Amino acid sequence: MNKGLQNKITRINSTINVTPMVDVMLVLLIIFMVVTPMIHGTRIRLAAANNSIAMPDADKADALIVSVMHDGKIFFNTQAVSSDELTQKIKGGMASANTKIVFVRADARVRYGILVNTVDDVRSAGVDQLGLLTEKKLR
Repeated sequence: MNKGLQNKITRINSTINVTPMVDVMLVLLIIFMVVTPMIHGTRIRLAAANNSIAMPDADKADALIVSVMHDGKIFFNTQAVSSDELTQKIKGGMASANTKIVFVRADARVRYGILVNTVDDVRSAGVDQLGLLTEKKLR
């Protein structure tokens, strides 16, 4: 056998092929980008009502939603706020979204006084319409 041909055959490629690793990393990045917004949503067990009305405007991206957790924490959209900051945040949100309706999602286990104070803060921001979000009661 020719000496030059033997050197070409026995030469070992010692470089690492990173293409499969990059492919896996890109797939993981896409998965995390899709799942992360779902994780940061506030988890609330809404009160169930027999005569609940569907409010499709609450599902829009620019909807103003105030969430009251069972432990009394208040969220404006996905941002945690204190009851003192809530009025200012709603005023700013109403100006940027050009809407006069605010939706309130309250946990079924929240204390009544906390909910009343939150609704009062929303009303003091100049809200014309207030929507209370509930779930349809299963019979």
